[in-house]
Amino acid sequence: MVEFVRNGAYLKCSAIHAATGTEASAVGPVNERAHLERIAIGKLRRVLAGATAQHVVARGWKA
Repeated sequence: MVEFVRNGAYLKCSAIHAATGTEASAVGPVNERAHLERIAIGKLRRVLAGATAQHVVARGWKA
């Protein structure tokens, strides 16, 4: 499930895995809806795959 919430010039996109309730989100400009959705879904996939913050930082990615 994907949910969008607008707050002024910003849009928050939350991707939620229905079976586990796990959620990942991305925030950015309102006009980047599709980009925010891709980011949130990608973050959720990484979380569900078991990527930990240590792995993310060790690879040079920002958590």
